[in-house]
Amino acid sequence: MALSGDRALGRRRQLSDEVAAYVRDLIMSGQVRHGEFLRLERIAEDLGVSVTPVREALLSLRGEGFVTLEPRRGFMPAPLTRQDVQDLFEAQAYFAGELAARAAGRITEAELEALDRTQALLEEASKARDSAAIERANHRFHRIINLCADSPKSSWLLQLVVRYAPSRFYSSIDGWTQASVDDHHLVLAALRAGDGDAARQAMRAHIRHAGTLLVVHLEAQGFWSEQPG
Repeated sequence: MALSGDRALGRRRQLSDEVAAYVRDLIMSGQVRHGEFLRLERIAEDLGVSVTPVREALLSLRGEGFVTLEPRRGFMPAPLTRQDVQDLFEAQAYFAGELAARAAGRITEAELEALDRTQALLEEASKARDSAAIERANHRFHRIINLCADSPKSSWLLQLVVRYAPSRFYSSIDGWTQASVDDHHLVLAALRAGDGDAARQAMRAHIRHAGTLLVVHLEAQGFWSEQPG
């Protein structure tokens, strides 16, 4: 009975984490913004879950300072400034760059071939405008590099920051997919050369590029028109 209860609790926590990731993506991609309430029933319906993991996810996001709870009214996104977005991507760029530099000194021919195959899948998905395939290939590309670095603590720190990047909606951001295709070639070239400094700089430039595109996307949506930026 206890084992069954543990499994149920684990599944509920997993659902809550999945909902939290979805809401972060909604906020970071500009789908919802400060001043708009997050409707629990709507989120539950969109994800095919009950309201309970949605409420737990929003409470967790409140603890992160990502949403606020208005008494008797509900949850809404906390204010998000341009500097907040830039800071998040600068932190991501730092850790991703360090991992790429370490990977450059350890990567094997087999891993380079896996990156080549993944990059080819990304380019095929980009031509087909297959959003799900784009996101899978991009995630796999970065995951291979991070695993090559063999730096679990740095990888863990990167994961903490990356969860604030809107991966679920990134392919809808103008220029993002082509930027990934182009920037990855520079990262690959540095890794093939075993040049850690070049890999670090190429990866940091790639992540910063993504952050700039997100800021431009949010500005085009008028995201900061009624809040400080």
